[in-house]
Amino acid sequence: MGTLVQLYAAALSGLRAIPVEVEVHSTNGVKAVIVGLPDNAVKESIDRIDAAINTTFGSLPPQKYTINMAPADIRKEGTAYDLPLAVAILATSGRIECDALRQYMLLGELGLDGTIRPIHGALSIAIKAREMGLKGLIVPQDNVREAAVVNNLAVYGARNLVEVVDFLNGKPALQPTVVDTRKEFAEHQAKFDYDFSEVKGQENVKRALEVAAAGGHNIILIGSPGCGKSMMAKRLPSILPPLTLRESLETTQIHSLAGKLHKDTSLIARRPFRSPHHTVSDVALIGGGTNFQPGEISLAHNGVLFLDELPEFSKNVLETMRQPLEDRHINISRAKYSVDIPCSFMLVASMNPCPCGYYNHPTHACVCNAGQIQKYIGKISGPLLDRIDIQVEVTPVPFEALNDAPAGESSAAIRERVIRARAVQAERFKDFPAVHSNAQMPTKLLHEFARPDAAAAKRLHDAMLRYDLSARAYDRILKVSRTIADLDGSTDVLIRHVNEAIGYRNLDRSDWAER
Repeated sequence: MGTLVQLYAAALSGLRAIPVEVEVHSTNGVKAVIVGLPDNAVKESIDRIDAAINTTFGSLPPQKYTINMAPADIRKEGTAYDLPLAVAILATSGRIECDALRQYMLLGELGLDGTIRPIHGALSIAIKAREMGLKGLIVPQDNVREAAVVNNLAVYGARNLVEVVDFLNGKPALQPTVVDTRKEFAEHQAKFDYDFSEVKGQENVKRALEVAAAGGHNIILIGSPGCGKSMMAKRLPSILPPLTLRESLETTQIHSLAGKLHKDTSLIARRPFRSPHHTVSDVALIGGGTNFQPGEISLAHNGVLFLDELPEFSKNVLETMRQPLEDRHINISRAKYSVDIPCSFMLVASMNPCPCGYYNHPTHACVCNAGQIQKYIGKISGPLLDRIDIQVEVTPVPFEALNDAPAGESSAAIRERVIRARAVQAERFKDFPAVHSNAQMPTKLLHEFARPDAAAAKRLHDAMLRYDLSARAYDRILKVSRTIADLDGSTDVLIRHVNEAIGYRNLDRSDWAER
C-alpha cells in the first residue's frame, strides 16, 4: 500500500502567494520522482534533502518516493521547497507524527548539514497562511521577523531540520515570534541619514522639493556638476509624509520578494530611496527575468526613484518608464509568468544643462552652441518630460555665501508643512480611491479642484503666449499651482500660486537654450 503524507508550502506570483499542496507517497523501491511542474532547482532538491537527512538523522531505508506538487499548472521555482519535502519524506518513514502536518505551512532552503537558509517572499506567504486559517507558519530564522508582522498567525523561526522535526513531534523546540509592529514602526519612522538643515543656500531648490513632496510631483533638477543636485535629492525622503501601515506592508512585501530585507527587519518604516546607475538595463529597472524579480521602479514603491545624469540612461530604459509613471503599476508578461506589481513612486531626476555642463553657470563659460544644447536636452523624449511636473535650475552657491550662510531649515519643519498639505489632499480626494495626491489628478478633477481665479487665469494665459509654452505644460502648471495653494492654506488658486508654478517649467520655454 505504501504511505501518503500531505502538507502545505507556497509559490509566489508577484506579491501574491499561492498555496501548494505537497504530497509524498513512499513504497518499495530506490528512486524519487517529482511531478507538478518543478523547475531544475526543485528537482535538484532531492540530493540536498538526502544529504541533509543523512547528516542529521542517519540514512533512511531505501524507498521509492513519488512527490506531487499541486496545483500542477503553476511552476514551482527555487529552493524554498527543500524543507516541506524533507519533512514529508521523514513523515513517510515514521520519524514525524503526520497528524499535525496539515496545520502548518513550511518553507525553507536546506544546507547539506541540515541548516535552514532564508527564502524570498516570506511576508506574502505569511499573509496567505493566515487567509487559509492555518495554525502556524514555519520559516527560516532569518525570515521570521518579516513574517511575524502578520497577526492572528503563529510564526516559528527554525535554524535547522532537527528543530522542525522535534517541534512537529510535540516537543517545545520552537516558540512563536512576537513583533510589536506599531512600536518598532514608530521608532524608525523619523530616523534619517540626511537632513535639509545641512544644506546652506539653495532656498529656491529646497522650496521646489517641498512643493514636489507636498503634491507627489515628479521633479527634475538641472545644473552644473557639483552644484548640489544629488545632495538635495538624497534628502527628499526626510520631508515626505510618514508611511502608513498599509503602505509599509506593501513596500515590505516587494522588498521581501526581492530578498532585500535584513534579517532584523520587520516592517520598512521609511520611504525607500532607489538610485540605480545610468548603465541599468530595462529589465533591472522595470522587473522581470527568467525567474521574476522586482525592478527598481517597484523597489521604489511609495518612495523615491532618483535617476542621476538622466540623459546618460539608454533611450529604451527611459521609454519603459512612461507607462508605469502614468499607471503606477506594471504588468510584466513572459512565457512562464504574468505578474502585476505596484510601482507608485516619485521620480526625481538630475542632469547637466548641456554636454560640457556649464550652460548658465555664473562663473564658468559654456563652450556649447544652442544646437548642441537642444540635442542634449532632446535625449529626454517629450512624452517622458511630459510626466515631470517640476523643472528647476540649480546654480552653485558662491564660496563666500556658502561660508557665511546660516544652517538651513530642518527637514522636520519642512515635513510638517508637507504633512498638512497632504492632509488637505486626502480630504479633497476621499471620494476618489485611485487619487491620493494632486499629481495624480486626472483632467476632470483638475478642472474641478484647480480652477484658477480670473487674475491667475489671465496670468497663465499670458505666460503661455510669452514663453511659447507647450500645451502639455498647462495641466502641469495647474497641478503644481494647486499644491502651492495647499501649502499656502488657500482654498483658491491665486495669481501668486500660478506665478510660482510657471517658474518651475523652464525646459518648456522655447528660448531656454538661447538665454
